[in-house]
Parts: sequence; structure tokens; C-alpha cells
Amino acid sequence: MIKNIVVIGAGTMGNGIAHTFAQSGFKVNLVDVSQEALDRGLKTITTNLDRIIAKGNLTEEQKAETLGNITTFTQLQDAVGAADLIVEAATENQDLKLKIFAQMDEFSPENCILATNTSSISITKIAAVTKRADKVIGMHFMNPVPIMKLVEIIKGYSTSKETFDAIYEMSKTLGKVPVEVNDYPGFVANRILMPMINESIETLYNGVAGVEEIDTVMKLGMAHPMGPLQLADFIGLDVCLAILNVMYDGFKNPKYAPNPLLVNMVMAGKLGVKSGEGFYDYSESKKAEKVSKMFLK
Repeated sequence: MIKNIVVIGAGTMGNGIAHTFAQSGFKVNLVDVSQEALDRGLKTITTNLDRIIAKGNLTEEQKAETLGNITTFTQLQDAVGAADLIVEAATENQDLKLKIFAQMDEFSPENCILATNTSSISITKIAAVTKRADKVIGMHFMNPVPIMKLVEIIKGYSTSKETFDAIYEMSKTLGKVPVEVNDYPGFVANRILMPMINESIETLYNGVAGVEEIDTVMKLGMAHPMGPLQLADFIGLDVCLAILNVMYDGFKNPKYAPNPLLVNMVMAGKLGVKSGEGFYDYSESKKAEKVSKMFLK
């Protein structure tokens, strides 16, 4: 039985994962390197719970129970002693994830399942730094986690059927729809999404159309809820670049090579919503209402 959950990382994905588990009645230990990061994560969870209350889908008592299910830690070894499942949701950086997984393996109980929320990095490679490759699995949640139903469940080369079945069924108890995926760069979601975003940037780079025009075509013509350039800003252009690089390295196929404009924007610190500017300017609003001056005609 999976009861005690540890979530590593209190950022956008981590606090959303912790929120989802806690609201579903699980005890959650939330870990990050600083109390400041943990406080920001808890503030975001509280704000998101208040939004659910405002829509009439949660009571104040349920909010209190959810927050009461979360305990914060700044030291991983202090948080994982009784863990049944650890979900790593740190930055999409391979070296960092490998380091964290080695520590997770060292400090957690032998029967604990080790999961990663990576959106592109090989589960098999991550599992190789542990002594329990059969208990390592991918749980790729979608952002925003409390709202989005999909979870990609990714099997590494050595992931056991028992581990897969346990995570697949548990995902349903979170109100999610789990989808089985094999371990190849980008999995399914990003293998399809990132080339579309990259091609959208290529279209802008080549002067075919402007930012708003590209997004409008995809929203009105393809019924996408937001345009690909707005979505890239929402995801984070640094994250998009990291995923494309993983896919390019993994497949050695030039169709996954990141566009030079994307590379330059990341080097310039124009990362999207998180930095205040990407393809759109977010200095006055978090909504994509104003195109960045870089792309004005």
C-alpha cells in the first residue's frame, strides 16, 4: 500500500504534485533546498486551493485538511525514512536528477518506489544510478497538475510489472488518467509537442508571420486552447530548449535541433512567464496580451 509520499522540489510542478496527493488524502513530505522555496510552494498551494473553493468545488475544512497533510523539509534524508513513493520534480537537468536519485536510493526504504516527473530524460539512465532499477518509473504530470488529468507512466528497461501496476492504479486514485508509455526521448507528449513549438519558432524566425498571427492560426484553425508560442512561454523557454536538446541527442535527427532564435532567447534570459518576457511581455499581466517589443513590426 502506498500511503506516505515524498515530493522533491517545491517549484511549479513539485508544489502541484504535492497539492494533488495531499488533496487526495495522502501524507506528503515536500522537500526543497531552502525554507524560502518551500514557503513559496506552500503559498502557491494555498492560493490554488482558494481558487477551487471560489468555484464551489472545495470547502474550507478540506483546504485545512489538505494543507495539514503536507510537511516541509530542507534535508532529503530527514524526509524519506518512511516513504512508500518518492516523486522527484526538480529542474529538468540530467546531472541534477542523477545526483538526487542516487541520494533517494541511499536514504529511502528498500521497498520504496522512486519516480521522476521528467518530461524527456531516460528513465533507464536515471534507474542505472540506483540499486533498485525495478522500482524506478516515470510519472510525467502535466501543468497545472491539480487541473490536468493526464499522467504519462513511463517504464524504464528494468521497471517491474509490480511497480508499473502500483503506480498506474494509484494515479487513478488521484483522479488522473494514466497512459502507459515506453522509454524513448520525449516520451509521447513532448515528442509531439516540442517539434510543433520548435516549428512555430522557425516560422517566426523565417518571417512567415508574427507572434500573434502564428498563435491565432493555431487557436482558431486547430482549436488549440493557447497558441504554441504562448505555450512555450508558459512552459519556460529554457525547459523547451532542454527537452529539444535531450531529443536531439537521443535521436541524432536534425528535426529535433532547437531553432537558433530559441537558443538566443534563452541565453538572453528571455524565458517566458517566469522571467517576465519571452514571445510576449508579462511585465504588466501574466496573460499573453502584449507581444514582446523584440517581435513588434
